[in-house]
Amino acid sequence: MRAPETIRQRRDFLIANQGRRVPSAGFVLLVRQRGDGDPLMRAGYTVTKKIGNSVVRNRLKRRLREVVRLALPEHGHPGADHVLIGREAGLTRDFAQLRADLEKALARAHLPPPPPKPRDAGERRP
Repeated sequence: MRAPETIRQRRDFLIANQGRRVPSAGFVLLVRQRGDGDPLMRAGYTVTKKIGNSVVRNRLKRRLREVVRLALPEHGHPGADHVLIGREAGLTRDFAQLRADLEKALARAHLPPPPPKPRDAGERRP
């Protein structure tokens, strides 16, 4: 299987941050449709310095890249950007479980957003 195209520019990460957010034990998945008509799926990976030094962060990114390479072609959203924000649990989580988490997160990202909460009659708008 071929790996999806990688998101490298900061502006693409910022735009993806406006999309659907699905938390998981080992990562947070962000999915946003690009709307450019191109069915290409792209993936981006980010791990904060809170997780550890560069060796630890790069190990987690390698794990996330491999999980995406295996799961995204079958379960991903065509024409969307997928960003994985690594969490500390992603370092020690079993690889098969990490892959199952990504598949579940991709399926949950297909759900429509929750409806807005009903407002009280006396509540004023800001």
